Amino acid sequence: MDKHNELAEHSNHRYGKYILVWLGLLTLTAITVAVAGVNLGSITIATAIIIASIKSYLVLTVFMHLKSESKTFKIFVGVAVFFIIISLVLLFSDYSNM
Repeated sequence: MDKHNELAEHSNHRYGKYILVWLGLLTLTAITVAVAGVNLGSITIATAIIIASIKSYLVLTVFMHLKSESKTFKIFVGVAVFFIIISLVLLFSDYSNM
């Protein structure tokens, strides 16, 4: 019975939701481009990373259906995101020492 409910969850797609998320992604991309053209000093990179994080969250949860996946898969994605964050922290700490 659980497999039937999971299949029903995966097949319940509303196109309006996808269009709204797509428009949100386009808006966030436009904001990223606008911020890149403005000299905000040291917060320019932080702003771009925050916006990119929001966009990746939207893609993961809406387009890749991460909300309806099993807990094991969510843990694997969390571990991957954790190591990406560690890599970025190490990269920027090295970059700031220059």
